[in-house]
Amino acid sequence: MKRKSADLIGNVLMGLGMVVMVGGVGYSILTEVSQFNLPQFFAHGAIMSIFIGALLWLVGARIGGREQVADRYWWVKHFDKRCRNNPYRSQH
Repeated sequence: MKRKSADLIGNVLMGLGMVVMVGGVGYSILTEVSQFNLPQFFAHGAIMSIFIGALLWLVGARIGGREQVADRYWWVKHFDKRCRNNPYRSQH
């Protein structure tokens, strides 16, 4: 797959995942706090859609080449340095 196509498909999947997650959270909140008498059966599906949206987000990030966003976090950057065997580090 060409890089431009992969970016486009990744962005579309990430956007779709975000819409599905926000929609699931919104519907779950509406069924709990509103007086609209929405079917309770769909509330369970709305909670499941949060996980489906997260999965779509991750697939889109993988296809689009953005799966290394977590490398910017401090813990991930420094994890290997802290946990590797260093003979100069005291073993207390």
